[in-house]
Amino acid sequence: MTVRTRFAPSPTGFLHIGGARTALFSWAYARKHGGKFILRIEDTDVARSTPEAVQAILDGMSWLGLNWDEGPFYQMQRIYRYKEVIQQLLDADKAYYCYTSPEELTQMREAQMAAGLKPRYDGTWRPEEGKILPTPQAGIQPVVRFRNPLTGMVAWDDEVKGRIAISNEELDDFIIARADGTPTYNFCVVVDDWDMGITHVIRGDDHVNNTPRQINLLHALGATVPQYAHLSMILGDDGQKLSKRHGAVSVMQYDEDGYLPEAVLNYLARLGWSHGDDEIFSMEQFCQWFDLDHITPSAAQFNTEKLNWLNAHYMKLADPGRIASDIAKRLAARGVATEGGADLSRVVELYRERVSTLNELADAVEYFYQQIHPAQDMLDKHLTSEIRPVIQALAARLSETEWTTEAIHGEIEQAVTSNGLKFPKVAMPLRVMLTGIAQSPSIDAVMALLGKEETLRRMSGFLN
Repeated sequence: MTVRTRFAPSPTGFLHIGGARTALFSWAYARKHGGKFILRIEDTDVARSTPEAVQAILDGMSWLGLNWDEGPFYQMQRIYRYKEVIQQLLDADKAYYCYTSPEELTQMREAQMAAGLKPRYDGTWRPEEGKILPTPQAGIQPVVRFRNPLTGMVAWDDEVKGRIAISNEELDDFIIARADGTPTYNFCVVVDDWDMGITHVIRGDDHVNNTPRQINLLHALGATVPQYAHLSMILGDDGQKLSKRHGAVSVMQYDEDGYLPEAVLNYLARLGWSHGDDEIFSMEQFCQWFDLDHITPSAAQFNTEKLNWLNAHYMKLADPGRIASDIAKRLAARGVATEGGADLSRVVELYRERVSTLNELADAVEYFYQQIHPAQDMLDKHLTSEIRPVIQALAARLSETEWTTEAIHGEIEQAVTSNGLKFPKVAMPLRVMLTGIAQSPSIDAVMALLGKEETLRRMSGFLN
């Protein structure tokens, strides 16, 4: 058997972190077993599906590097196929037309709930031997309902949650085609999984209630039932259901916020799955290790600090040129040009171990490429009347110095020792004059990257 998995989002919004984890697990399972990973866009909710949402899904998948082998398939392009299968079910008496009006359905549900019963369709239009069906009301367009078994159990061995069994008496005859002829989700997904030969359905546990209906429909079609693995929900940092405040945002928001895709993938891989105590691993390793047995059935908890830690790790490993290219784009978006300034790759190497995200890195290095404006209180505190002559003398010596980190450091040390000062007494005013802030990497390294001309220009602006 060739393993075939699928990711089937609805384009009614962005690709969020929970959907991305589902896609990752489905993708990894196919890769682990040398199978195929299919991307399917479930766009039959025409009122809510948008081209922008479709593009957001494709962008998110591409950014993460979750390449699909087949698709994307669009359900709206398969309407003819759904109508064909619906007719087959009608011809086989496994589905029927239901003329119950929306008003009658509402009354039915209200009466059931008033009686303390679970609201469900009562089978008025379900054909049975010897049963006389009522006369349809004029002007009512029928829906098509599936004839769900009335007795017995529907059960499956869930790869995450274990054995699940539900009595058919708990299920009603669900609608498979609306009054306007459009097929419903629970019907389309079954036909798609059948036609596409899906062997393993890995999805969120919000679909558990749909599974018995889908299994019964698969049986009615004579189709093979796939293996199901239902992933538990993701909780936010505070232990509550994930919200936009902590993670339930577009995957592309993580790109905007300065995260690397490999960090996000590594983080998602450990969100509800484990391989011993391994925390950091490549996607190649993940695909080798991944199995369904080690997915926890309990809810996973999002941890922003852990994601930041992983991102910092991957930023340190990444090629400096790649990071520099990204930072240049982020700075350009702020109106800050890096051309003609300090070598951005070297600046990145100087700073990347001090930050957790690309945005923090862009913030940290921005001063290299634009005019700085130190706070007056910092200037007053560090560039005192006592130290100003020392800095002026240092500037004169620097103008004659070979421009290397070592040579610059030697000149600063000379200024410190000859004046009987401690190193910070000279380094701090230099830092404020050159970076505009009170913290930076070694000031000699910063000066070396700024270049002699720019360093002396900035210093003279505060000394004259």
